[in-house]
Amino acid sequence: MAAYMSMGEAHRRLSDYVNEFTEAIASQNASVLKPLLAVSSNSPYCASVAAALQVFKDASRLVKQVDKYAQLGDMLQQHMRCMQSFQYKHYMDAYYALEKSANAFLQEFRNWETAWAVDALYTIVYEMRTLAEMADREMAANGKAPDKLKGAGSFLMKVFGSLVGKGPKRLGALYVTCQLFKVYFKLGTVHLCRSVIRSIETARVFDFEEFPTRDKVTYMYYTGRLEVFNDNFSVADQKLMYALVHCDPQNKANIRMILKYLVPVKLSLGILPKEWLLQKYKLHEYIDVVRALRTGDLRLLRHALQDHEDQFLRSGVYLVLEKLELQVYQRLIKKIYIIQKQKDPSKAHQVKMDIIVKALKWLEIDMDVEEVECIMAILIHKNLMKGYFSHKSKVVVLSKQDPFPKLNGRPVNS
Repeated sequence: MAAYMSMGEAHRRLSDYVNEFTEAIASQNASVLKPLLAVSSNSPYCASVAAALQVFKDASRLVKQVDKYAQLGDMLQQHMRCMQSFQYKHYMDAYYALEKSANAFLQEFRNWETAWAVDALYTIVYEMRTLAEMADREMAANGKAPDKLKGAGSFLMKVFGSLVGKGPKRLGALYVTCQLFKVYFKLGTVHLCRSVIRSIETARVFDFEEFPTRDKVTYMYYTGRLEVFNDNFSVADQKLMYALVHCDPQNKANIRMILKYLVPVKLSLGILPKEWLLQKYKLHEYIDVVRALRTGDLRLLRHALQDHEDQFLRSGVYLVLEKLELQVYQRLIKKIYIIQKQKDPSKAHQVKMDIIVKALKWLEIDMDVEEVECIMAILIHKNLMKGYFSHKSKVVVLSKQDPFPKLNGRPVNS
């Protein structure tokens, strides 16, 4: 506790912290520098520095010994102030101090020719995003308009700009890109991702496979999600599958996050996951959706969408799942066709409208013949069903060759 710390002990703690910092810079040791810069993420120094600053208030005297590293003295003072504010839950003050500290560090980072400090820069980038979110929550609770995460996004773009070069620092660009994605997704400004994606995918200085696996997985996860929003399911499938295949198999939380988007993508492509997989990764919200697709049970699909509506809307997959109705209709007609084939093979390919109406009624879905006709026309148009419609006799005449084409990993024709 700060109240029981002597002035001498406080001075010693702060001196040790400053000395470790200057030695890490002098020896260009990122593994030592990284924890010294951590604030929110289990920082080994935050509580100690904060408590010492409550007793020894004139930290600027100690920091003068860092003068040979130009503005790093200022940076260090602001960083310690950030730790103190954070420890006492003053998140807006912590963010303001970190912003000054981070900008000073970035200026020095630009001057260093090698990439030795990239790992330490990752810590600054992570803390900027994390503290900005905490500051925004504090601002909202105090009735102010939150704007710190937006500010953190601007800082991250400056960091990104400092990494887009031909030197070894460029390998840090993907980590910063992923942090930017997290900012833009949180703010609901996902359109801003496009310019960063263009820089990564078109700049000649980048070879994607050179980047660390962790960053490639995160990048593919977010760009896959973007493709889901754009209904571009084939590309979303490729990206999310890349993320899944390269994800650490021990990290179940991350696998679950990927599957949360990959499952609706696979369903849209006509590929149904096994139920044990959904159980294993606690994706219970998809169980009835998959059962509905297997059985042609439209009522079950609608109930599943209703029961988990908030969850699906938050994930941004509700509309994707709603479009699965066409596949459920296809499965229902196919079931009727199979039953008819067992009874009278010669007439199996002729499905009467009133039989479909009755089947839907049994599922507690009231539709008249005209509405069913409309659905049949859409199924034929989208190549989910091959045949033609006899309006006069109210019959769908199915093709004798492959009347229900499988999607086989292709999206439904739009």
